[in-house]
Amino acid sequence: MQKFPMTGPGLQRLEDELRKLKSEERPAIIRAIAEARSHGDLSENAEYHAARERQSFTEGRIQELEEIVSSAEVIDPATLSGDQVKFGARVKLVDEETDKEATYQIVGVYEADIKQGLLSISSPLAKSLIGKSIGDSVSVPAPGGDRTYEILEVTYG
Repeated sequence: MQKFPMTGPGLQRLEDELRKLKSEERPAIIRAIAEARSHGDLSENAEYHAARERQSFTEGRIQELEEIVSSAEVIDPATLSGDQVKFGARVKLVDEETDKEATYQIVGVYEADIKQGLLSISSPLAKSLIGKSIGDSVSVPAPGGDRTYEILEVTYG
């Protein structure tokens, strides 16, 4: 079985989503289906079809989350150290062209959220950062052409 590297907070978010889907969303959908059924003819009942579609999506998501959670391999960045970029590292970069600085934490695929600075380990930027150190420059392919970043800081924990 494939293991998914993940941080503790990332796993917690997925477990919370799974718990909410099972304890709140699933019962709400069952009530909606029962309500729609009480309206009679199901062949032309849009509420019934919408609820069944929502049920299908929710059950698929529950199944996906159960698989991910059961296969998660939690890696605690606080136990890591050094100036080389590894999974869990918080990396401060500067775009060498625009001088714009950004900080990202390299996390598992299923916990990535670029708006929160959580960068997927499988992203081109993370792949180019792994194994590099403070002061190194990395080139990353981007839609508008390659971008070059310098690593300013690497922290764990």
